[in-house]
Amino acid sequence: MPTNTNKVYLASPFFSDGQKDRIAQVVSLLKQNPTIDSDGIFIPQDHQFESEPFGSFKWQDAVFASDMRQVHKADVVVAILDYQLEDGLTEPDSGTIFEIGSAHEANIPVIMVQFGENSQLNLMLARSYTAFFNGKDDIQHIKDYDFNNLEQRYTEKKVL
Repeated sequence: MPTNTNKVYLASPFFSDGQKDRIAQVVSLLKQNPTIDSDGIFIPQDHQFESEPFGSFKWQDAVFASDMRQVHKADVVVAILDYQLEDGLTEPDSGTIFEIGSAHEANIPVIMVQFGENSQLNLMLARSYTAFFNGKDDIQHIKDYDFNNLEQRYTEKKVL
């Protein structure tokens, strides 16, 4: 049985109930995976520096510094691309895209997750991931994915 040593940074928007539900589903699958440290999943929504007024410069500075530090401490970034899926919009959240780019630039593997099977994928995102899980059924395989070996897993979806 593989050891569960991999620490995860979970990049995702968390501004709506739908987004929070998708996060909960992915976290549940990650915690079932024997190659993931279930106590080592960093979820940005849980680290918002409530001691500072939301949106203030000090709050922005603290959140940005913490998130970037955690991206670079992670063994892998798992990124949920769906942003406003409930509204029929298929563009990923800009903060999530920034975190993907930061991880890719630091040679940290990126595992992308997309619930919206018919959503398109930008070329820059398509070339920066190690593995891609697309659609509610496919996402279930996260619990069995080997985060120690990080096998490449591609999608045939249309790339823009």
